[in-house]
Amino acid sequence: MKLVLDCHVHTYASGHAYSTVKEYMDAAVEKGLALIGFSDHGPAMPGGPHPFHHGNQQVIPRHYKGVTLLRGAELNIIDFEGRIDLEERILKRLDYCIAGFHDVCLEPGNQAQNTETLIKVMQNPYVDILAHTGNPRWPIDRQAVIEAAAAAGKIIEINNSSFTNLGRKGSKDNCYQIAELACRHNVRMIASSDCHIAFDLGKFDYAAKLFKEVGVPETLIMNTEASKWLGYLSEKGKVKDLTERSV
Repeated sequence: MKLVLDCHVHTYASGHAYSTVKEYMDAAVEKGLALIGFSDHGPAMPGGPHPFHHGNQQVIPRHYKGVTLLRGAELNIIDFEGRIDLEERILKRLDYCIAGFHDVCLEPGNQAQNTETLIKVMQNPYVDILAHTGNPRWPIDRQAVIEAAAAAGKIIEINNSSFTNLGRKGSKDNCYQIAELACRHNVRMIASSDCHIAFDLGKFDYAAKLFKEVGVPETLIMNTEASKWLGYLSEKGKVKDLTERSV
């Protein structure tokens, strides 16, 4: 099984990442990816970009040497009411949004608080993907979250960086259990590198191993074809025009 797209990508603008848009574009070509999406952190992240950064992504071409380019954001959940850190006027300009908990934006709550917050976040029509839900710093009722994702039609991220030595230690078992529940409830998943430097773009080794060991059917994996991910976004009324300029 080949995974051909990566939509959790942080550029230099995120404040703690080290590659430019152009460097990622070239890396995508070199690695043979069909599609990448830029998802810099929202402004609540210390050192994160101004909202104008997200809103001005239309200057990024739609295609580069055969690679499709999408414009997104990783939204920070900023309270237990499920609010996120970009306004609707900016969200309307984006192709997709990831949302997740980050300790520097919100102190972790208890399992009930975290679970209810994610359920509220999933009620936001601009949120497409829940990020790194296996993070043990943010305990959740996995069954309740997956059931809510199934009802809301949201996508669960399998974050490759959560398995690395530099990632969210203790995530592995949680991620496997989340994937098993997602399969049981027919919830779609997407592997992501969560890269902060272009060298790591498209790194899915741990996520791919999880998919294989859990037995996740390809029908539930959004990365196997660009058309699958674009079709999902089209169903939500997003990414209406990919005929804009190419370079």
